[in-house]
Amino acid sequence: ALAPDALIMADPGLIDLVRENWPEMPVHLSVQANTVNFAAVRFWRKLGIRRIILSRELSLDEVAEIRQECPEMELEVFVHGALCIAYSGRCLLSGYFNHRDPNQGSCTNSCRWDYQLKAADGAAGRIGECHSSKAIASSGEWLLEEKERPGELMPIDEDEHGTYIMNSKDLRAVEHVRRLTEIGVDSLKIEGRTKSPYYVARTTQVYRRAIDDAVAGRPFDAGLLGELEGLANRGYTDGFYQRHHEHERQNYLRGHSESGRSLYVGDVIDWNVARQLALIDIKNRVAVGDRLEIIHPSGNRVIALEHMENRDGAAICVAPGNGHQVWIPLPAELPGAMLARFV
Repeated sequence: ALAPDALIMADPGLIDLVRENWPEMPVHLSVQANTVNFAAVRFWRKLGIRRIILSRELSLDEVAEIRQECPEMELEVFVHGALCIAYSGRCLLSGYFNHRDPNQGSCTNSCRWDYQLKAADGAAGRIGECHSSKAIASSGEWLLEEKERPGELMPIDEDEHGTYIMNSKDLRAVEHVRRLTEIGVDSLKIEGRTKSPYYVARTTQVYRRAIDDAVAGRPFDAGLLGELEGLANRGYTDGFYQRHHEHERQNYLRGHSESGRSLYVGDVIDWNVARQLALIDIKNRVAVGDRLEIIHPSGNRVIALEHMENRDGAAICVAPGNGHQVWIPLPAELPGAMLARFV
């Protein structure tokens, strides 16, 4: 048997089915259920829910209120990763364009595609040019056109904040970890769907340090912000944890993620004791002379790559990318370590 620790669920019918047939199975309520207040938390507790993953749209004060009113419920909140432009579970874009349901884990991120805003009378411009203060002169009716679907125009409404079919920046709330631990949140959630093991490892490592510092009473280490900046991202926002600040939550320039500090190079998969060499399964280009960071639970360290051999032991200068395995010297045997190249 798989014996899962818990089931993350959102549908009341399925939750009731599990509670009736497997009453000993812990059920965690998914963020897709959009739990935004303590009355809803109390409702779900009556149905036997053990933990609730709160809606991303809550502020820190609202999370604190729920904790105060529902001290017996385990609470989990998102602190890092991609943000939906709509309420979780309520977006229909992916299903409309590609018949892929976000609630079944197959979202195509349609909100991050390249759209153009057009007026019904013919005026047009890129979304980044269409702030409410710099609106294109038009008759007042607006249409969206996706780059790969010319001529397929969709009516769209805007309010004073702009349009909602846009590209959200990624959530980064590491600076709020201290407050969240003081509130008494039970778990911090990192979104990792479609992310690499390297991304998950680095992000988890950073938040683990932030939690340990907060619990120990140490001041916040601003260097953690830089480490997260180095990971692939669409720009960062702290989401809704703080209300009414001026930082833009949307990225008008690009829908894909970019890394500004380091690039995932590969994983340690074997160790040659006699020669003190590690066999690396390469994921991205690496060359002799590169500065590498070794990521490992025992602690990270930085080395200069001075020598590299192919799988057969011949010296090489460059491993071009995925599909190659190389031997490189490491300061110690570090099973499962990951390597990143500074860029």
